[in-house]
Amino acid sequence: QVQLAESGGGSVEAGGSLRLSCVVSGHTYSNYCMGWFRQAPGKEREGVAAIDRHGSTAYADSVKGRFTIAKDTAKNTLYLHMSSLKSEDTALYYCAAGLPCSLRDANYNYWGQGTQVTVSS
Repeated sequence: QVQLAESGGGSVEAGGSLRLSCVVSGHTYSNYCMGWFRQAPGKEREGVAAIDRHGSTAYADSVKGRFTIAKDTAKNTLYLHMSSLKSEDTALYYCAAGLPCSLRDANYNYWGQGTQVTVSS
């Protein structure tokens, strides 16, 4: 069993930055792919970024060059560094764990409760 708890969301003006954190606990979580997803009102959930056990990363085209996923194994924490935020980045952001590694939410078995990010223009 893997437990996930996100934090770091908030309100920011367009062009600003935020860092989301996800504290992970549970047996052998390090073997999983870790991902960040988001869901805006009225839209389907979409994959934002993923990082595998070796540190290889993948990003949605919409966030490439602006978002960075990282993990600190010693702190059992996953991060999403977000910069140059746009109003279209407004969504509920979730961290998740699963296999195989991809941006498809169907591959993920464990989910956090989400943290809200609101970007005002």
